[in-house]
Amino acid sequence: MKKVAVIGAGFGGLALAIRLQSAGIQTTVIEARDKPGGRAYYWERDGFTFDAGPTVVTDPPCLKELWALSGHDISEDVELVPVKPFYRLNWADGTNFDYTNDEAVLNAEIAKLSPRDVAGYAEFLKFSAGVFEEGYVKLGSVPFLDFASMIKSAPPLIRYQAWRSVYSIVSSYIENEKLREAFSFHSLLVGGNPMTASAMYALIHKLEKDGGVWWAKGGTNKLIAGMVKHFKRLGGTVRLGDPVVHIHSLGDRVTAVETKSGWRESVDAVASNGDIVHSYADLMPDNGHAQRRAKSLKKKKFSPSLFVVHFGVEGTWPGIAHHMILFGPRYKGLLDDIYKHGVLPEDFSIYLHHPSVSDPSMAPPGMSTFYALVPVANMGKLPIDWDEIGPQFEKRVLDEVGRRLIPDIHSRIVTKFSYTPKDFSIDLSAHQGSAFSLEPLLTQSAYFRAHNRDDAIKNFYLVGAGTHPGAGIPGVVGSAKATAGLMIEDLLGA
Repeated sequence: MKKVAVIGAGFGGLALAIRLQSAGIQTTVIEARDKPGGRAYYWERDGFTFDAGPTVVTDPPCLKELWALSGHDISEDVELVPVKPFYRLNWADGTNFDYTNDEAVLNAEIAKLSPRDVAGYAEFLKFSAGVFEEGYVKLGSVPFLDFASMIKSAPPLIRYQAWRSVYSIVSSYIENEKLREAFSFHSLLVGGNPMTASAMYALIHKLEKDGGVWWAKGGTNKLIAGMVKHFKRLGGTVRLGDPVVHIHSLGDRVTAVETKSGWRESVDAVASNGDIVHSYADLMPDNGHAQRRAKSLKKKKFSPSLFVVHFGVEGTWPGIAHHMILFGPRYKGLLDDIYKHGVLPEDFSIYLHHPSVSDPSMAPPGMSTFYALVPVANMGKLPIDWDEIGPQFEKRVLDEVGRRLIPDIHSRIVTKFSYTPKDFSIDLSAHQGSAFSLEPLLTQSAYFRAHNRDDAIKNFYLVGAGTHPGAGIPGVVGSAKATAGLMIEDLLGA
């Protein structure tokens, strides 16, 4: 059997490993941390379960396909339950907007804010459906290895004005500013600035409308655990707590992987689900092409980082939705501070995750699990000491959640901890502490992202947020499909 090493047990790495093992390629996943998951890591503290993220599960069919390849069903290992509403959006003036795929409910929510925007929303939905078909269905798992493939995809990009921003497109259909924010914030979920991310990312609305928003019972970590269980069932191997320190190569081919413990394995191919800069710069220090590639990648724009406060509180909060967006007083100005200026602003927007409202097992009886996530500039733009600033920023974030939702939050907190850009950099070797790898700009999409197969090292591949189509669970699972297709053809001639 052909032997392959996959570096990193994130969603992309595990999805790729399942596809390779299902095709009869002996696959070993090597994970640096003590648990699988990558960005979908988790912690158990004081009886609470805290998912690191991602927590919004969309497009279940892309996950179900991983089991179906070998005649299995995802329900053997994972219980997915729908989340309604998808998100509750809240503004500082007390306005709430429940975001759902129930068309009657959604139109009523739109009408509460701006009756004349109901018709505009219907037109936006048609646009979203069009870019979903062209950008996700047709191209979401297709590798872009040469510029010619990019040229072939140009007509739909032109037809759907891909050079315009998501916010610009939404604004052409919808007049109310709150609704413009409501229908453009989605690109933030994959690291994109709604003011600059390509209009193609408007497809996320259609993706959610058709497929829903889901929750893995027990947490996102249970989805990861299910993927690992299924991979092992197929005969795959997982090595935990032993980071790869060297990808050995000879000429234009990789030959072996070596880990910190000294374990070394000769392989027919290597795929990295690790950070793209780290994969080239640190893991292939003696390969000239890899070092040049790393230098080139470092010149690209990387998405922001995140500051996440995990906290468990006394009491249950049935009135706080599973997913909430607490918009700050500014939208464009705040995004400029994060993406352009690299400052830590006085105001912020918060994604609040409240899984115990859907799944009480995430917290001890009579208590609740939360995290409050705030986008912040990456460490390349914002070189501050998070060890010093972190505690102050944590208090500001909790104060805002308290002001908006839980008035006596500080006296109710049982346990808490924060995860900063520095942690992304250390734990995940993320370049500049970026939470989503390359920023999703049109000039960094498809062919202009890191390629699923390296151009010069013939048996070295990439999977995950830095490759096409980008971040988010559907994105990295789509990248796994694209990369697996290349590897299976290269290794088996299939």
